[in-house]
Amino acid sequence: MTFLDELRMALGDAVSTDAAVLGCLTTDKSGYDSRSVPLALVTARSIDDVRATLRLASEYRVGVVPRGAGTGLAGGAIASTGQIVLSTLAMNRILEISAADELAVVEPGILNGDLNAVLATHGLWFTPDPASWAISTVGGNIATNAGGLLCAKYGVTRESVLALKVVLADGRLLSLGHRSVKGVTGLDLTALMIGSEGTLGVIVEATVRLRPLPTTPVATIGAWFPDVITAAAACAAITAAGIRPAALELMDAAALTAIDAYLGENLSERGNSFLLLQTDGAASADEAAAALQVIHRSGGDAELTADRAEGERLFAIRRAFHPALEARGTVLIEDVAVPRSALPQIFTEIDRIGKRYGISIPTVAHAGDGNLHPNFVYEPAADGSVPAVIWAAAGELFAAAIRLGGTLTGEHGVGLLKRAWLRDELGDDQFELQCQLKAVFDPLGLMNPGKVY
Repeated sequence: MTFLDELRMALGDAVSTDAAVLGCLTTDKSGYDSRSVPLALVTARSIDDVRATLRLASEYRVGVVPRGAGTGLAGGAIASTGQIVLSTLAMNRILEISAADELAVVEPGILNGDLNAVLATHGLWFTPDPASWAISTVGGNIATNAGGLLCAKYGVTRESVLALKVVLADGRLLSLGHRSVKGVTGLDLTALMIGSEGTLGVIVEATVRLRPLPTTPVATIGAWFPDVITAAAACAAITAAGIRPAALELMDAAALTAIDAYLGENLSERGNSFLLLQTDGAASADEAAAALQVIHRSGGDAELTADRAEGERLFAIRRAFHPALEARGTVLIEDVAVPRSALPQIFTEIDRIGKRYGISIPTVAHAGDGNLHPNFVYEPAADGSVPAVIWAAAGELFAAAIRLGGTLTGEHGVGLLKRAWLRDELGDDQFELQCQLKAVFDPLGLMNPGKVY
């Protein structure tokens, strides 16, 4: 009896070998395509399904690629020949909502947007908000430690996870963490799993921390600057002044030009860089007023509004960034982070790299936490791959971020696309130690093979 025979016997119609279905699993939102069709797709509906799949995969030495909604940007959920894809998308139930403890227990396949729609009826909110929040899964958010626009104030996904259930490569089920706010018993294996990109096990349940929905008005500022370096310095000055906006977003001239073409606007006539700031909570008005003073002192032309509809209009400019670039061609969405005080320097580096390689690098930044997304619009090579010149430019960008005290990925993860640079940031000793840690959880190297390490 073959591996697929036993898999079908154990899981029935949860196993698919349909060519059309498998063909969709060779790529994700990153645009990278392995062009190598996997062996099968398992659509798990329960923890038992996941355990059975991993037990058989371990017995037959078959690589397993965990996958949620496929919205990842680093190639972390892409499968290849001889591997199976284990989808948790059908495990999408909310198991519990506790208003008293401000927590929810959920399955990994629930969409972030769907979870928050239900939580809103309880006056609660799950704060992680990646750009794909409406269509990405909570399990995927946890596996990549996803960030988003509100990280500057509310933190990345790690800050919102209390406990996890994880199935290891051999089918064992671990219950990690706790429902209590505090807990320091033993090593923090929950935190180790967050951001591990499916290389240590499969997340099958999560206990997540919730917050009350903001009930006070928000204030929104849209500001234009003559250049992005000046705008980046203003962002650094805002955070240095102790102001903690809920959102602080920055776009450069190339980004505004693309958005103008996409929306039919003339935004870039007001300036070559756009800063979007929003405050919330009881001190919202005071914080916005203080930020406005910093912006004016820094040479910005700004408008402040407490009107939610007008605030949404300003946010629509930011949300148009990625669609505007996708309308121009294939996009490699990069992800580096630096200390907030280094924002002017990293934007200078991006400008230098773009000029050196003769390419435009439209960039948007979560300026409140120093996370930048330089974007490369390119024509794919004949085999569909990213041209060498783009990777050369990206490599210089990664090196610049690390040199400035930052990282080559702030929230997208390493996946397939950044493996080549991982050792550059970690160094030999830490890289080898991380490989040894993976081997403890996955001694046969079957979990998401070829990713990260």
